[in-house]
Amino acid sequence: MSERINAHQLYQPMLYPKHRQQKKIDQSFQSVFHKELENQLTISKHAQKRLQDRDITISETSWNKISEKMIEAGQKGIKDSLVIMKNVTLVVNAPNQTVITALDRNESTSQIFTNINGAIVIDE
Repeated sequence: MSERINAHQLYQPMLYPKHRQQKKIDQSFQSVFHKELENQLTISKHAQKRLQDRDITISETSWNKISEKMIEAGQKGIKDSLVIMKNVTLVVNAPNQTVITALDRNESTSQIFTNINGAIVIDE
């Protein structure tokens, strides 16, 4: 026997939107997760030693700001960037998100930096 199907029986308004919404949430989580992984700066052994030897500390907020700016720099095609802050100057490789070297800000005033194709000034 054939049953008559009502249009309201075919459409379940609460199931499909929730399913789609869940998928968007999963994609959003995944994109945020990958973005956070990209935001992780690696500090080379050389740079770590420089920071320790010069007793330079950089706050978590400043590291986050540097990470954000390095992502922007990478999107603009910058490979190696000079990051100038109030107390420190860093050379950072944008594609690898790696701090290559670090100098005390006073020490960096008389230096010549080569192989840099971008600069970022952060007022922190």
